[in-house]
Amino acid sequence: MDNDEHEHVIEVTDLKRVYGGGFEAVRGISFSVARGEIYALLGTNGAGKTSTVELLEGLAAPAAGRVRVLGHDPYRERRAVRPRTGVMLQEGGFPAELTVAETARMWAGCTSGARPEAEALELVGLSRRAGVRVKQLSGGERRRLDLALALLGDPEVLFLDEPTTGLDAEGRRDTWELVRRLRDAGTTVLLTTHYLEEAEGLADRLAILHDGRIAVSGTPAEVTAGRPSRMSFALPDGYFLGDLPPLAELGVCGHETEGRVVRLRTTQLQRTATGVLTWAERSGVELGGLDVRSASLEEAFLGIAREREMAA
Repeated sequence: MDNDEHEHVIEVTDLKRVYGGGFEAVRGISFSVARGEIYALLGTNGAGKTSTVELLEGLAAPAAGRVRVLGHDPYRERRAVRPRTGVMLQEGGFPAELTVAETARMWAGCTSGARPEAEALELVGLSRRAGVRVKQLSGGERRRLDLALALLGDPEVLFLDEPTTGLDAEGRRDTWELVRRLRDAGTTVLLTTHYLEEAEGLADRLAILHDGRIAVSGTPAEVTAGRPSRMSFALPDGYFLGDLPPLAELGVCGHETEGRVVRLRTTQLQRTATGVLTWAERSGVELGGLDVRSASLEEAFLGIAREREMAA
């Protein structure tokens, strides 16, 4: 493969950010993002996601550590970095009386090598709303406009801070597809999101932040690999958990019961499901509300949050 395919266009080393009063929002994190990769930063409110992204965008200098975007310090060498990046903030501030087209035209005038405004609006599905004033847009449409403006410069690196907040299901899916197309064309994307499904479906790699530190990172599959899968069902009257085969033999690593409902946690999902269903078939038992699901990013996310809270 070409060496450019492995080039790290974002490099973060021992990064720290401290606010007034000594509050450490980012506490020494390190990660890198390769060219043409989608990288997601996840975490609860206050975990340090936006504080980190703002340092990558060059909006502030780190208290300690090192940041490089496209080989440059984004704060001290802003002129070398800014024309090659696109930024979609959590909330854009647009003049309410301007139309969508006028807003895009104004923004294009401040953007080096801007693509045609109509093309940017077409990318995000706002062409038909070009003549509408910004104040008349829905919240989701304003997010689409935010994204269109971030794409005006055809950026090499695109920062997306909560890009699909306020979008309906169709708008969210359309945005995901657009981000994938941008990635496939070589754009490097770093995004923050509260939607775990979004991160799981979009990100090539991700990091989960907690209290300003990276709790775990890797591909979505790597992050979820160590988490248990789940199987739940309701036993009919007259049957109890003890009637099942020994849980250890089924590969179960934990369980809860609530009335007739049994919830099993397992790292050997096929073995557990096969054992339970074989027992039910032989016993003539119908399992109500049967639900079997593999480990998910949501499980990993919630598990990390619980573990950190218990350790605090």
